[in-house]
Amino acid sequence: MPEALLDFLGYSIFFWSNENDEPIHVHIAKGSQTENATKFRITRENIELVHNKSQIAKNDLKKIQKYLWVNRDTIIARWYQHFGM
Repeated sequence: MPEALLDFLGYSIFFWSNENDEPIHVHIAKGSQTENATKFRITRENIELVHNKSQIAKNDLKKIQKYLWVNRDTIIARWYQHFGM
């Protein structure tokens, strides 16, 4: 089951509850949250596009990446809170 974290430009930013064995990351989708959503890995030093399976436009990807950068500390804290780490 996905947990919605944030909304930006009409996109949902979320992570799946069964992915705690992976590095910190979020999925991005417009509309329903699907397993084929675009994926960004998040660290304190970097926001890395893992894949763009939902084919978000490059212009929006750049805006989303900047938004994730600004909110990375909140996202990382929510990851640890959600997964009880």
